[in-house]
Amino acid sequence: MIHADDIKSINRELKKYPDNKKQSAVIAALRIIQSRHRWLSNTHISEVAHYLEMPEIAVMEVATFYNMFNLQPKGKYQITVCTNISCMLRNSDEIVHHLEKKLGISFGEITKDKKYSLKEGECMGACSGAPLCLVNNETMHEHLSTEKIDKLLVSLK
Repeated sequence: MIHADDIKSINRELKKYPDNKKQSAVIAALRIIQSRHRWLSNTHISEVAHYLEMPEIAVMEVATFYNMFNLQPKGKYQITVCTNISCMLRNSDEIVHHLEKKLGISFGEITKDKKYSLKEGECMGACSGAPLCLVNNETMHEHLSTEKIDKLLVSLK
């Protein structure tokens, strides 16, 4: 069941669209649900579909299309590292290897304490700050170095 606070937030989003266009709020609804649970289960997908009166497959299509949605449990801190061309040319592979070594995990994995997960990201549109990462789809860190990664990990403890 969708949390009451999330229903209120989704209803605020629905006010932006005509009554017969509830599906227009699907991205916002998924973001709201994921913000609470850190991922979207099949049950969450089904609940959003029911609430927005749209087919489950249509909600799943949105959830699988956008890189920002997680369909598997994630760590408390999900670190998404951009590996697209601008970041790659500015040594994002070094950042990835450093994170993998420090955390003992690779992309798509969660640390044993469920504190961190790593995700490979597509271009985040901030190429001038390459290489960069995003923490929990909210906080961007630019011009990364191994030293900056170490400071970031300390700040997340």
